[in-house]
Amino acid sequence: MHHPKITYAFTALSLCVPALPAQNADATRNDPRVRAALDSIRAHNAWTLAQQISICQIPAPPFKEAQRAQELRRRFVAFGLAKVRIDSEGNVIGERTGTGKGPTVVISGHLDTVFPEGTKVTVKRTGTRLAGPGIGDDCRGLAVLLAVARAFNEVKLREPGTIYFVGTVGEEGAGNLRGVRHLFSKEMKDRIDYFISVDGIGLGITSRAVGSHRYRVSYQGPGGHSYGSFGMPNPIHALGRAIAAISELRVPANPKTTFSVGIVSGGTSVNSISSDATMEVDLRSESAEALETLDAQFQQAVQSALASERARWPESKVRLTVKLDTMGIRPAGGQADSARIVRVAQDAQRALGITVGRTEASSTDANIPIGIGIPAITIDGGGTGGGAHSLTEWYDDGVKGFLGPQWAALIVAMLAGRE
Repeated sequence: MHHPKITYAFTALSLCVPALPAQNADATRNDPRVRAALDSIRAHNAWTLAQQISICQIPAPPFKEAQRAQELRRRFVAFGLAKVRIDSEGNVIGERTGTGKGPTVVISGHLDTVFPEGTKVTVKRTGTRLAGPGIGDDCRGLAVLLAVARAFNEVKLREPGTIYFVGTVGEEGAGNLRGVRHLFSKEMKDRIDYFISVDGIGLGITSRAVGSHRYRVSYQGPGGHSYGSFGMPNPIHALGRAIAAISELRVPANPKTTFSVGIVSGGTSVNSISSDATMEVDLRSESAEALETLDAQFQQAVQSALASERARWPESKVRLTVKLDTMGIRPAGGQADSARIVRVAQDAQRALGITVGRTEASSTDANIPIGIGIPAITIDGGGTGGGAHSLTEWYDDGVKGFLGPQWAALIVAMLAGRE
């Protein structure tokens, strides 16, 4: 997950939840079991932190989340979820069946981390600070799921709608959102009314999806000796031309649209014309239209570089080609702040004394439902932290960390209640 800077403040939490606007399910707000669940989450905050630490000390490198998934499955069963299973893509799914014909609500966190196999995942505690790979992104999200599941089970909360708790695979990097894609295209296709992803730290709302197109571009030729074969097109030179052209692309500041050549590789020795040269490119935007425009400009730069390198050596009979592979496509999209799922999340913030800030745009599991028009948001899990995607990642619960899982619980209860 990309983490925008979030600023927020707290006011005193009232055990009698303040009145919310009528459109946000007064019956849910006043339900004594909802209030009991919120109280339970606060009372068991140390337990939530213990869940966060223990789940984080189970490795979950990219495409190898199975060990952590099995443990999350065990905990889902222990905390009273029904029909707990691991689907064919590796997602962990459990449910609390509704009492009537209410909406279907999914609350999720992602299992995977960005760290390769063999990374030491021991969590170290220094005072109130926890440090370890993935402790905030997304061990915090998984801990929030478990806290909500435990509290709802303890107070026997059942809403009209069915609530699904899901640990997804493949949220990070090359995973290309494969877990949530599977959820919406196969496992729960056409069954989800609202989707909430809990990802990272703070108390912010991501309501807009930053789309991304990622490519691996490879220029290829036969290669040869730098002196003896001089005069043939050079894949590395072609790559350099492409990078130079990409660096000159012009993009709008609003909607924010970006490009980056992230990895470059190729070559065998200083005195060789390489047979190949490769770059990996990341294109992003909040706007699907702006992203498509950028994509077309990028592809033109790639092809122009090929033509220019061929033209540089008109006497050569050597063939130079380019291969462009898609590494991942994440849809862009958004929702107005007036959308019900956003209003419910903001009203829940007010009810808990959390300052309502601006909604944000990011790239998260919520991209997939947003991209197909299903109401979805990503919320932070509470606390503070830093160093996401680094070995020095840290999380601090502070004195109000319990607000994260309380907030998630209230949103879910409200969405699963009366429309």
